[in-house]
Amino acid sequence: MGRNLQSGKRLRPIDLARGHGLSTQAIRNYEEAGILPAAGRTPHGYRTYTPLHALALRAFLALVPGHGHQTAASIMRAVNEGDVDEAFRLLDVSHTQLLDDRRTLQAVERALRDLAPTTAAAPGAAGAGSGGTFIGPLADELGIRPATLRKWEQAGLVRPRRDPLTGYRVYDEADVRDARLAHQLRRGGYLLERIAPLIDQVRTAGGLEPLEAALCDWRARLSARGRAMLTGAAELEAYLRERG
Repeated sequence: MGRNLQSGKRLRPIDLARGHGLSTQAIRNYEEAGILPAAGRTPHGYRTYTPLHALALRAFLALVPGHGHQTAASIMRAVNEGDVDEAFRLLDVSHTQLLDDRRTLQAVERALRDLAPTTAAAPGAAGAGSGGTFIGPLADELGIRPATLRKWEQAGLVRPRRDPLTGYRVYDEADVRDARLAHQLRRGGYLLERIAPLIDQVRTAGGLEPLEAALCDWRARLSARGRAMLTGAAELEAYLRERG
């Protein structure tokens, strides 16, 4: 059937571009990038395309929302070069990334659920000044070493102030919240560099409660991406079937 499409109706660049709101230059660029198969040429040197090129364009545009432009382009190049196994590998990598993102979201949601309400001062805060606790009591509460809290401070996860009289670190309510959140995520196996952006988001929101909206949006975007992958897979399968 692929041969029938390739030898059937001849299409101009504008015929491909018009239905997708693209320019004819975009069509030429996609061909030059290997996203579309090489076009035929008229005796005067003008490009001519076929319904098979139209299927390739549909497949590429359907893959972009779920996989991103770069990965979608790489998938199409692999297919057009006859390396379908490489195209499948790229699809697998993209699906694995989506799964990792889902697991990260689930870990963040668990961490937020597990966080107990913070108080102005944790046990053992006496002498830490108003509304704060020293590094030792906080480390004991979390079941970690003080050195771990100092490492988290270097990574920007907590930002304790210094007691003006003793120079000791003092963790206020927000610091205790951030330390608890970091602790939960570290228990989930996440690296400090992956935790830092979340902590920054919590600080920007001013607390955990406003973060719920961001988590709902994150969840919705992951679902949309998964659905887009299904749509892209269907269009790619149609293109592969017609290529033969």
